[in-house]
Amino acid sequence: MNTDNSNNEFKKNIPMQVIEGTQRWYVEHGVDTIQGLNNRIADGTFPELVEESNKRYEWYTELAAQTILDYDDPVRLVIVAGPSSSGKTTTTNKIAERLRAKNLKLIPMVLDNYFFNLDVHPKDEYGDYDFETPQALDLPLINRHLSDLLAGKEIQMPIYDFKSGLRQEETVPLHLNDDEIILIDSLHGLFGPMTESVPRENKFKLYIETLSQMKDINGEWTRWTDIRLLRRMIRDSWHRSYSPVDTIGHWHYVRKSEMAYIVPFITETDFVVNGALAYELPIHKKYSFNSLKEAMDKYESDPGKRDAYLRAERVYRLLDGITVVEDDSCVPKKALLREFIGGSDYDY
Repeated sequence: MNTDNSNNEFKKNIPMQVIEGTQRWYVEHGVDTIQGLNNRIADGTFPELVEESNKRYEWYTELAAQTILDYDDPVRLVIVAGPSSSGKTTTTNKIAERLRAKNLKLIPMVLDNYFFNLDVHPKDEYGDYDFETPQALDLPLINRHLSDLLAGKEIQMPIYDFKSGLRQEETVPLHLNDDEIILIDSLHGLFGPMTESVPRENKFKLYIETLSQMKDINGEWTRWTDIRLLRRMIRDSWHRSYSPVDTIGHWHYVRKSEMAYIVPFITETDFVVNGALAYELPIHKKYSFNSLKEAMDKYESDPGKRDAYLRAERVYRLLDGITVVEDDSCVPKKALLREFIGGSDYDY
């Protein structure tokens, strides 16, 4: 079943002022359409668009950090949540930098390290490993570790290697002092059982999504999930040894999990960050255009992968109307996009 038919399921749970503000920004910067984006490339102002887009994203992270500082209750846990490839890790890093600059002490806790080993990992109906469900994570261990940290105890955080699909023998000792805050980023950070051992009044929940407000050559809104798919196609290829074509074939699991474990809980967030970058599609074309064609060829005659074929075809048509940008050197080393295309100053 194709659950990827619109932005509406996400959009109805996003504060309207966030959407309207984003629409105004795209219009003011001449990139509310693909043609406008192409014009920014043709007139030589693409580097300026990169700077303008990054500045807006940085503004979100700065405001988020200040909101945490102004929170009424004592925050012991900051959660950066959002769907796949929305930019959670970079956002977590940037908020951590800003809070530390205000002398707030933070303890990062990487929940990706709590995936089960592949021999006990959940599988789907086709026998593929499902990394998109919360049940792929050791929820009891996460909650026990959170509880122990808040109680002043030291924990041994596991280290998960995605290339081998195994937790390593080595662990990372973590201890939380009274004046420190746990900081995590997680696909399913909004899912209640993920952090149920921490009282709600001591949690600050931040949600990030690629809230693009750009229309394609047919006047249709560019789909947020398609932007995230393009990001993940690149990242999976260098971070998880997963081919871009396989990422497309797997994406329906991502969407199924988002609809079940993310969308219903968006309204419970304390802050929303827009992780969309108005300049990224021309750069994605350089990295992913050929892979989309390969996916179309691979999945066209496979009835079980009809969803993957339709998705690849749609995104291929989207990029086909965009002028490619081959040189991405204008993208700063600490830009969110570097989380996906590589070359970041951050350690992922």
